[in-house]
Amino acid sequence: MPIDLRAVIFDFNGVIVDDEPLHLELFRAVLAEEEIALSDADYHEKYLGYDDRGCFVAALADAGRARESSDEAFIADLIERKAALYRAAIKDRYLLFPGVIELVRRLAGKFPMAIASGALRGEIEMVLERGGIRDCFQAIVASEDVSACKPDPEGYIKALAALTANASAPVQPGECLVIEDSIAGIEAAKRAGMRCLAVTNSYKAEELKQADWIVANLIDCEPESLFTTP
Repeated sequence: MPIDLRAVIFDFNGVIVDDEPLHLELFRAVLAEEEIALSDADYHEKYLGYDDRGCFVAALADAGRARESSDEAFIADLIERKAALYRAAIKDRYLLFPGVIELVRRLAGKFPMAIASGALRGEIEMVLERGGIRDCFQAIVASEDVSACKPDPEGYIKALAALTANASAPVQPGECLVIEDSIAGIEAAKRAGMRCLAVTNSYKAEELKQADWIVANLIDCEPESLFTTP
């Protein structure tokens, strides 16, 4: 029997907004101030998919600076320094992926939707408002709302709980579709009991093989049709 789709949860960075190169640029800038180098390969292989806190903690630990990696005040300062750079950079850049606005608006007319992301809430709100799609999402779970970043499923579990709270009947995890771009995000979705559509914006298709479906982009994408396939 086909499973009905009743809710959609989007990741943010790498799915809605094409800002992974910008995040790498800003992580690199802040870490350089701490005399830590961050290569493209390390970011892609180790840190992509982490939230800001997770990335800074891991990068410091990998650089042999364990004491600083466990200093919450120091980590908070790094996060704020990066956030300030992001706010300044995003003012001059329009980074939404092609097809995203159309897809979000179309799905919003059919399903309750949320965002579950490791991005800061202010960054998410800023981009969604600029794209004119903030009102398409009933809930946003940002990095401030969880205690663990992906691949932990906490963000997706909280996002579905928020959608279910306003639903006429409980939405089961298996009735929810997650749209992701990262390996860690796919694992988080699957651990939450949800099905996952992966888009190859950040990783190659073969790296995303744990997803239920894989697409090259979200232009003309119809995830509801995929989901109802037995």
